[in-house]
Amino acid sequence: MKRCLLLRLGRVPYGPVLHFQRSLHAERRAHRIPDVLLSLEHTPVITLGRTASPQDLLRSREELQQNGVEVFVVERGGGATYHGPGQLVFYPILDLRELGLSLREYVQRLEEVMILTGRAFGAELFRRPGYPGAWHTSGKVGFIGVHVRGWVSMHGLALNVDLAPNGFRWIVPCGMPALPVVSLREIVGRAVSLPAVENVALQAFAEVFRVEPVELSGAEVRAWLSPSGLR
Repeated sequence: MKRCLLLRLGRVPYGPVLHFQRSLHAERRAHRIPDVLLSLEHTPVITLGRTASPQDLLRSREELQQNGVEVFVVERGGGATYHGPGQLVFYPILDLRELGLSLREYVQRLEEVMILTGRAFGAELFRRPGYPGAWHTSGKVGFIGVHVRGWVSMHGLALNVDLAPNGFRWIVPCGMPALPVVSLREIVGRAVSLPAVENVALQAFAEVFRVEPVELSGAEVRAWLSPSGLR
């Protein structure tokens, strides 16, 4: 089974992680490192993908900044999305050619990771053709935005566990006005811890992508992060 390095980063700001992703992406394309999975939670941030428009921000950048919310324009597909506390984020840096995956198959597998994870906690999630992500009858729970260059992926998925606050109210998510956005906690009606969801999601990722995650120790993670300036 193919190995994939796993780095659990905890709660971290977006900017340094974006820089770190780009560095890992370049290294993976050059075949200097194996596949890598970053698992984390972000401090409040709004990201604008390739199809986003300025109108997708429902608050001014100044007002968002005053409330501690950063804004980044990034290379991933899709429109505006929010990341923040209570949301699990996976950034897979994978060579899709080595895994034998097309871009469409890759996105479907990311969706499957979230669907399996939701099911483990009693939430029946599903796909909506033409609308990537993980859905529930009450709204959208999981989001996907990826960038692939040289057959190597970056960015990834975000699964709402228990958003606090639910920053999707500050944007037009995915270019869909009035899109209901919910968390696993709202669906199942009980507290759901992010560490528990992370563990289940990592197992689902290993199963769906048929990889063996090799988790780095705290010291090893710090050594990897040092050049990126991430703390």
